[in-house]
Amino acid sequence: MLETIANQETSLNGREFPSRTGTLLPLIVLAAGLGARLIEAKEYFLNPDEALHNLLASQSTVGLAYKAHLTTAHPPLLLLVLHYWRWLGQSPLMLRMPSVLAGTAFCWLVYLWLKKVTDRSTAFIGLLLVSFAPSLIGLSAEIRQYALLLFFIAGCLFVSERAIQKDSLALMVLFSLSLYGAILSHYSSLLFALAMGVYMLSRLYPYGKRPRLFAVWAGGQIGALLLIAFLLITHVAHLREMGMPQEIADTWLRKSIFHSGERNAVLFASWQTLRVFTHLCSQGVVGTFALLAFLAGMVSLWRRKTLFNKTSWNQTVRDNDGPSPRQLALLLGLPFVANCGAAFVGLYPYGGTRHSVFLAPFAVAGAALGLSIWTPARVWARSLAIILALAFCNFFPAPPGLIKTRDHSEILMRNAVGYLRQSAPPGSVVLTDYQSGLLLGYYACGHGVVQVFPPPQRFAKNDCGPYTVITARPEEWDFHATDLPGQLAEVAQTYGLVSGSKVWLFEAGWITDLAPALGSGNHYLGCSAPRTFGENILLCQLTVGENTGGANPPVTK
Repeated sequence: MLETIANQETSLNGREFPSRTGTLLPLIVLAAGLGARLIEAKEYFLNPDEALHNLLASQSTVGLAYKAHLTTAHPPLLLLVLHYWRWLGQSPLMLRMPSVLAGTAFCWLVYLWLKKVTDRSTAFIGLLLVSFAPSLIGLSAEIRQYALLLFFIAGCLFVSERAIQKDSLALMVLFSLSLYGAILSHYSSLLFALAMGVYMLSRLYPYGKRPRLFAVWAGGQIGALLLIAFLLITHVAHLREMGMPQEIADTWLRKSIFHSGERNAVLFASWQTLRVFTHLCSQGVVGTFALLAFLAGMVSLWRRKTLFNKTSWNQTVRDNDGPSPRQLALLLGLPFVANCGAAFVGLYPYGGTRHSVFLAPFAVAGAALGLSIWTPARVWARSLAIILALAFCNFFPAPPGLIKTRDHSEILMRNAVGYLRQSAPPGSVVLTDYQSGLLLGYYACGHGVVQVFPPPQRFAKNDCGPYTVITARPEEWDFHATDLPGQLAEVAQTYGLVSGSKVWLFEAGWITDLAPALGSGNHYLGCSAPRTFGENILLCQLTVGENTGGANPPVTK
């Protein structure tokens, strides 16, 4: 394998590129990347966000699915695709297949794009990085918007390059359609659209040289502006009325938004840029080296150095009407500047979060350029180092995900649901917070049991086979130990549960402090035998009237 890679890389020394190797090796890498995504998509139970997306897409009509999307912070494309895709099957693997396929296609499009603007060796390095970066594997194996977003971004990059080089109006129309797909997938695409627009202005200049191509591009940009205006008026304005963006910025994404007076601007920009790369690699050390490689690639582009051994930039790119080194540097750097600027004015997070994953193709391209400068004595050493680094990132992520791998197995969820069905007699009441209700509805009930459309009740009741499920409103995303006594008392009063009644508590997802409190051995709330399935699934039988006056639970360490 390494000898094959070496043969590929030595083609840069002036020898003919082996056609069979040049075709098969990237396909082998792509197939391995697809396999990694399929394994993750099959092995892990849905996280609460995934279960929410599935629930919103499962409405009886496409109109209701669109209406349901208005309650989320994302554009509608994923839910509309999933609404129809669910007809093919509703297993976790099938529901995740759109993301798996889009994420894999993204890898291939990045490779094709890099071949157009650099050379085969740099493109191959980029293919390795996007195929096996842990964060990209994870997001391509989840029911989320990011794989679709990345697919359309990569489509924009590749198709725009082909359109310019071939002076093709049809391909420029396809570029605009790809841009619309990105905008309809995720709002971070607005930052990409801004950066891409500036880059395309530089590529198409002078505009009179290809007036028809420029006119088609400009028309596509007007269409993008109209689409953005529609989303801002019909969706984003509603989210702002609800206070959702501000709530997110003040809580779990606070570190990724600049707060004047709390942090130095230069330190914020530097640290958050590093966090982009560490999040991409899921490793601090490897992420730091990736950032250094990116900076090396950017410096090389900006200084117009010869990048590919004896093959000059002009020979490989400019003859095909490709971008100049500085134009490519502009394209790779502008998305970072746009994202950081948005964080400075409080509009969008920047840093080690999936919300900045739209930066991945630009980070990878810059890092691949930097790594291509390194020419060790043994030609296979570079590929071996990259493969080992990626293996280290995948097998030893730091920090681990929100749900550790050993606690995320689909088998654990199936065992937990089986235990509930065996232990809870027909007619039992099951209490859940919102995130747990999402998972219970999918895995145990076969339909949604949480509230979707406003106005929400404090606690809502639904049937789940032989059980009655009581779920909290969306604002009660997770229960906390200090609040649970009062919440249980409120449920008892609302639904007429007498003192001494038994209520089953089902907790799953991103569990808070309930597990240690209920498992402390103090029979808190009458829970004498809590059952856990890993660290992220908990079942417990509570007793109405025992310690439900709101007193603090026992504290465990």
